[in-house]
Amino acid sequence: MVPTLLLLGLVLGRWWRTTLLIAVLGWPLLLLVDGTIEPGRNIAGAALVALVNTGIGVLVHQAVRWCLRHRHA
Repeated sequence: MVPTLLLLGLVLGRWWRTTLLIAVLGWPLLLLVDGTIEPGRNIAGAALVALVNTGIGVLVHQAVRWCLRHRHA
């Protein structure tokens, strides 16, 4: 679970708003379809976990991009 969300943030971190939106909406939906969680239970928690973990991946992506742009400054 966590590695999947981190990877999503790392790979698509350039488009951080869209990436976070996809994670927050898509992760709980995936868990519902998979039967891991029941409708109405823990959906907000799953969305929060998705936001935090994907956000960490996005932050790492953005930090690497920033370092690469400013390494010759």
